[in-house]
Amino acid sequence: MNNRKPYKEFKDFTSRLFPYRVQKISIHAGFTCPNRDGSKGYGGCTYCNNQTFSPEYCHTEKSVQEQVKEGIAFFSHKYPEMKYLAYFQAYTNTYDELTVLKQRYEEALACPGVVGLIIGTRPDCMPDELLDYLEALSKRTFVMIEYGVESTSDRTLERINRGHTYEEAITAINRTASRDIYTGIHLILGLPGETREEILSHADRISCLPLTTIKLHQLQLIRNTRMAKEYKESPEEFHLYTVDEYIDLAIDFVKRVNPEFVIERFVSQSPKELLLAPDWGLKNFEFTAKVNKRFKERTTWQGKLFNRLPVQ
Repeated sequence: MNNRKPYKEFKDFTSRLFPYRVQKISIHAGFTCPNRDGSKGYGGCTYCNNQTFSPEYCHTEKSVQEQVKEGIAFFSHKYPEMKYLAYFQAYTNTYDELTVLKQRYEEALACPGVVGLIIGTRPDCMPDELLDYLEALSKRTFVMIEYGVESTSDRTLERINRGHTYEEAITAINRTASRDIYTGIHLILGLPGETREEILSHADRISCLPLTTIKLHQLQLIRNTRMAKEYKESPEEFHLYTVDEYIDLAIDFVKRVNPEFVIERFVSQSPKELLLAPDWGLKNFEFTAKVNKRFKERTTWQGKLFNRLPVQ
């Protein structure tokens, strides 16, 4: 490996784009999802409880600007010269009227120290008129669209009540990347009903797409979700990975991933009071250290098994 890093890290990606350290600030802008409001269904994704990724400063009773300012206050004591990316994270952040969406985005960008946007959304919620606006916006500031894909299996997507297909994800990714907008996806490894080989096959399928970043995280069972109820009723349908199992799964996954993609993360850490299982007792940075150590032990790297032929 010639002492090269075993995978492309997000911090290296941002360091090439910005002459200063950047930090994401999560924002809850008050949007919902089409699988919650009845447009495509009710109840949302079976695993979803948005409290799991909402920091203390990130609440809908506060304006976007208030959340950004409090986020900056939270981080700036350690790195006073740091700049920020406003991360519209909770629910579907392209699911509203265009005028409302533009107002929320521009409010965040107007905050001193904010140098770009990351917008989390669904593949079925990206109309052409919004893409037109985002394409123009990306000419003057950093813009990344992060699509929740979660799985490349339509069987799994139906089971977890996503309300969209993988084909819709492919279409949205291609439409977005064709506008020269940075495009990322999110995948959950270990969803119920998926074998290890099926999970690894996701890597092959996504690797032919025009992506900038991918986020991975382990399946977590969260209190007050439909999936937690399903697990209680039918635990045999789930495989909850141990730390070592998941590390090897993640590495085997990344070995098959396009080496041009940035690996933004391997795990997610939910609040302990909401997490039912698996409770590994590790911070994200501690887990990442274990992953890096295992990469070295296995003498392997991102893309080692990447197949450049398109996957059908």
